[in-house]
Amino acid sequence: MLKKTPALLSVALAAALVATAACGKSSGGSSSGGSDADKGKQTIGLDYPRSDSDFWNSYTKYVPQMATDMGIKLTTTNSQNDVTKLVANVNAMVSQGAKAIVMAPQDTGAIASTFDNLSGKKIPVVSVDTRPDKGKVYMVVRADNRAYGQKACEFLGMKLGGKGTLIEFEGDLKSVNGRDRSEAFGECMKSKFSGINVIAAPTDWKGEEAFKALNAALAQHPDLKGIYMQAGGVFLAPTLQLLKSKGLLVKPDDPKHIFIVSNDGIPQEFEAIRNGDIDATVSQPADLYAKYGLFYAQQALMGKTFSPGKTDHDSNIVDVGNGVLEDQLAAPLVTKENVDDKSLWGNQVGK
Repeated sequence: MLKKTPALLSVALAAALVATAACGKSSGGSSSGGSDADKGKQTIGLDYPRSDSDFWNSYTKYVPQMATDMGIKLTTTNSQNDVTKLVANVNAMVSQGAKAIVMAPQDTGAIASTFDNLSGKKIPVVSVDTRPDKGKVYMVVRADNRAYGQKACEFLGMKLGGKGTLIEFEGDLKSVNGRDRSEAFGECMKSKFSGINVIAAPTDWKGEEAFKALNAALAQHPDLKGIYMQAGGVFLAPTLQLLKSKGLLVKPDDPKHIFIVSNDGIPQEFEAIRNGDIDATVSQPADLYAKYGLFYAQQALMGKTFSPGKTDHDSNIVDVGNGVLEDQLAAPLVTKENVDDKSLWGNQVGK
């Protein structure tokens, strides 16, 4: 079971709703049509993006807990990584009375018309983890995904000593996350570690595609020394399975060790770091995605607005263009040195 939130956190969350804790440069809305507090009690609709990823399954566990802590009336759906189903789910939740929507569109280029429709109905939208290519949103709740690629590049570049061959499991390039991570990783490798041969393997966020790409790369490059997995939630298990079958799942001090850095911060990655199977991951904040996705949806219903600037939760709200605001949450690099840090959500979920 998910670990219960301490009472102190529940109090802090309640206070945050009154004080608009996310940013000092916030303002309240009109009280016409009911008080702000009453508006904040209206139904929020949330779509879970998929259930084939350990990361998103963790997010799914956090959402109802956070909703309870905030006193939010919640209705949910699951679009299973299908944009057509996402659109249908959103329409259904709105027809059932949802007054704000939280979603995590995996194909960020195909959802613009849905945002436009919701805007026309004055239904605010919070986009979690991904930023839509077009369309109006109240807030994007997301970590700096370019930093993911940068951190992975610097870690692997140093481990490989600036030479050798590595493979990168690219996410879906139709997604802003896949593009940001891939572009940042590639640019960093070219500028800082030009002696490393990078095999960029498209995967569409599918574990079976990563498995096939790694199998082919190992056959063509038996001296492969590094792997960058853009999503451990879908890539970790097939990667470790293949390496084990080939006798390459060995400890970091073994000459045959292949250095691996991942993205997500799930408990399975932490265990793999402790075992010496992988070397690092970037902890994408599943708990904070749930918390602040719901927080901003409730603030939107209460008529609050935000401006760029530092927040009280170790992040920055930035204007990413066209008036779209993005709360860029912290995402630390986790290695054997800090993998047991109890503040990491991957060490808390399920306990």
